Amino acid sequence: MRSACLSLLLVTACWALPFRQSGFLDFMMEDEAGSGQPDEVTDVSHQGPSVRASPEGPKCPFRCQCHLRVIQCSDLGLKAIPEDIPSDTTMLDLQNNKITEIKENDFKNLKGLHALILVNNKISTIHPKAFSPLHKLQRLYLSKNILKEMPANMPKSLQELRIHENEISKIKKATFQGMSHVIVMELGSNPLKSAGIEANAFSDLKRVSYIRIADTEITEIPKGLPNSLSELHLDGNKISKVTAGNLKGLKNLAK
Repeated sequence: MRSACLSLLLVTACWALPFRQSGFLDFMMEDEAGSGQPDEVTDVSHQGPSVRASPEGPKCPFRCQCHLRVIQCSDLGLKAIPEDIPSDTTMLDLQNNKITEIKENDFKNLKGLHALILVNNKISTIHPKAFSPLHKLQRLYLSKNILKEMPANMPKSLQELRIHENEISKIKKATFQGMSHVIVMELGSNPLKSAGIEANAFSDLKRVSYIRIADTEITEIPKGLPNSLSELHLDGNKISKVTAGNLKGLKNLAK
């Protein structure tokens, strides 16, 4: 009977509604108000003409759209990070380009950046120090690239990490070390295997409430999931058995 209940819990967690997305500029309103849990941003190419800074102020990168501190450079065929991004930028959208590499100094002047969108590029390499200047970064979107491993030294300020649809097969315990502010973690559609996820790899995520590891090759629930977890999405995997130990301590998990 106990095993059946646990199995039901797993199914319920797996089929919970997906994390809600909102518009691109919603982040700016949330940021100014200092409110709540972030939602994933979406494409904003439809939101009208760019607003460029005055001659005395920071210039908008060529062909990009700029509105206040939001810089939108998506769908431009870029092969590298632009060099002339204003230093007061809080959101940088570089999705749907052809960027292959993130270099050490690509973000060196963006110390106030809160959100970085690099979805749907061709990124295979990220320098270990690339994110070092980003002490205020809250949202990092790296989905739909060709990364084979998790980025090193991600900002400890992160609240949301989305890195699904890459080629990542391993998660080391040190990957999320010190990242206690993360609330949302999306790792689905990677060739992850249970043997490639080190025990307690997620233990430093003290505040995480949402983890999605769907459509991978794992055969068991990862060990040492944080007690704060309320949504666990494991649909599309090869998990055939659930034991009491798999969900031990997860009292907040949606039922």
